[in-house]
Amino acid sequence: MNTFDFQANALDGTPTDLSRWRGKVLLIVNTASECGFTPQYEGLEKLYRQFKDRGLVVLGFPCNQFGKQEPGTEAEIRAFCQQQYQVSFPLFAKVDVNGDTAHPLFKYLKQQAPGVLGTEGIKWNFTKFLINKDGSVVKRYAPQTKPEELVGDIEALLGKS
Repeated sequence: MNTFDFQANALDGTPTDLSRWRGKVLLIVNTASECGFTPQYEGLEKLYRQFKDRGLVVLGFPCNQFGKQEPGTEAEIRAFCQQQYQVSFPLFAKVDVNGDTAHPLFKYLKQQAPGVLGTEGIKWNFTKFLINKDGSVVKRYAPQTKPEELVGDIEALLGKS
């Protein structure tokens, strides 16, 4: 089993198989529109635009589990992301990332890349998971890790252009 074996609903509700990005490097992020880290949308979009032609896909998963910082509807989330940050990378319907109702993808990601001291729980919005071209989880990054700090790791997975 790997990341490409999962399915999630796109922001418009359409079931989406992650296998559509098989052979690409993925950066999966749980996002929120009213968080102190929300400006990271700008850095995530910059990474996506910089590396999408080489095979990077950023996938945003809005989550309202941390401080209720993603209270909007899917339509409101789309409008906010487009108007404030010109987000063009794929966004999904809101998910839970922790607890019994956590989306199966995030249960898998947390098992594959535990956090500090081996904890599996996601601590806050904008936790990031880097996935290589074969669907394996390479690394987990803390919310405070800025997207631009991932450039070296992303380039290593993408290889020479």
